[in-house]
Amino acid sequence: MTVETSAQEQLIGPLLLARGTIDRSSALRADDGWLERAWADPTTRVLVIDNGHTLVRRVGDEVGAVLFTPADAPPGQRYLLGVEGGIAYFAVAAPLPGISSGDVNGRVTIPMSLADTPEGEPVSAGLRQVGGLLGDRDAGLLVYAVALEAWHATHEHCPRCGTRTNVEAGGHIRVCPKDASQHFPRVDPAVIMLIRDTDDRCLLARGPQWPEGRLSILAGFVEPGESLEHAVVREVAEEVGISVVNPRYLGSQPWPFPRSLMLGFFAEATTTTLTPDTEEIAEARWFSRKEIAEALESGELRLPPAVSIARRLIETWYGGPLTGDW
Repeated sequence: MTVETSAQEQLIGPLLLARGTIDRSSALRADDGWLERAWADPTTRVLVIDNGHTLVRRVGDEVGAVLFTPADAPPGQRYLLGVEGGIAYFAVAAPLPGISSGDVNGRVTIPMSLADTPEGEPVSAGLRQVGGLLGDRDAGLLVYAVALEAWHATHEHCPRCGTRTNVEAGGHIRVCPKDASQHFPRVDPAVIMLIRDTDDRCLLARGPQWPEGRLSILAGFVEPGESLEHAVVREVAEEVGISVVNPRYLGSQPWPFPRSLMLGFFAEATTTTLTPDTEEIAEARWFSRKEIAEALESGELRLPPAVSIARRLIETWYGGPLTGDW
């Protein structure tokens, strides 16, 4: 029997890390003259990125990224992010200016609540904290910068010969000076799927590293030579031992932790007896809508944050917004 899907043809709410407004301007990346002129232009704006964090500030009810002029930006590796309205945007990988105290990493971090954020004061934050609070332009800039920084940090040497590579094309290529091979930023596709049974219950699970009560939907990386649909079926069978059919794609968003692209699906279970792989899954349960609402209200259950595609898939199945973030 097929689960009814007529009311669930599209995601409820935006995918918060899939936003952006700038033109990535790929044709300009190889134009060294243009890159130098853009960097010398005082209207150019620079986002400083440090281990996935940047500076943000609250003004009223809005949170925005702190952007610098090239003259005020700290020295560091540069990445062209794109152009909007005649203004060039770059990222620079460097320590955040003015941040010298705070959490264990030496950062002052932004609270989750806007009301708790000091108005006008620059504070350090990562995508998980503010990806859903930033406007479309700044969210897109930060996702892009985080992904490029993470790739450069782990791909400094040629995989063929081990020679340290040179950064070219506005930060979008690394070239080996020894064998001239070119290397491009990696993106690892991963499927994430909300599984429903014939009673329209939703399957939630948690990994062994997660505390009790923190549940999400299943996910896994796409293997070489595998389609997205086959990855959905295989991952569910491997992780919880059930069979699924009819994978239906709903949407995607980048998840640069460090370089994933999450591709969201619904699929229908043809079996319901769960046999979790204990190395991957510590707990797996079926929830009706009533059960999930009651578990959230009692505090027994916590769901992924709104910035994740997992939350959007769960709320799409549920039919509206839910509370109870991790």
